[in-house]
Amino acid sequence: MPNNRNGAKIIVDRVTSVLLLQNIPQVVIGMEATSVYGDNLMRFLRESGSLGRFDRHLYMLNPKQVKKFRDAYSDFPKNDYVDSFVIADHLRFGRINKEVYMDDYKYQALKMYTRARHQLVQELTREKHRFLNTVFIRFSGLTQEKIFSNKFGATSMALIEEFSSLDELAYMSTDELVDFIRKHGKNHFENPEEIAEAVQRAAKNSYHPPQVIADAAKQR
Repeated sequence: MPNNRNGAKIIVDRVTSVLLLQNIPQVVIGMEATSVYGDNLMRFLRESGSLGRFDRHLYMLNPKQVKKFRDAYSDFPKNDYVDSFVIADHLRFGRINKEVYMDDYKYQALKMYTRARHQLVQELTREKHRFLNTVFIRFSGLTQEKIFSNKFGATSMALIEEFSSLDELAYMSTDELVDFIRKHGKNHFENPEEIAEAVQRAAKNSYHPPQVIADAAKQR
């Protein structure tokens, strides 16, 4: 069956028809957890009025748990039909974890938000490392010296973006650089003169990569 509402309805109709035909009061349904692809089906089964007439038990099984149970069937081929049989046999044995807890959907929503935030934080951290690696190619001294408390602050970013070469930065007028730092730092720095000296010193001590390499790093 397709993994959609119509497919889920077919499953429910087939299961309930067997339960009614055989006069079976209880049904146990389980599936292997596959990211988000079984969540909608599990919610459909939970909310089904047809299944609600029976003593219904729903399980979302850990793939590792299923694999260990499947190892006992070493002579079986690997296909969807066999996998379904293994899951059903696993349910029949009864040594499984507790039923799926879906009493309040707000906790599932919270889990989705938490996972999304975790992924965004990880991606942001990776991108920051990638950016600093690129800056090291163009301006190694700025990443090594603790000139700015925030390497991603407005003044630090302006130094990276607005100067085409290290020599331009290293040998410009100190007064002009002080004004530049004051402007982009919005007069936040107490000693812009010391910062200007540190920036020019870092520029002079930095590696000077070939311009074609520096340009390529800037594009990244």
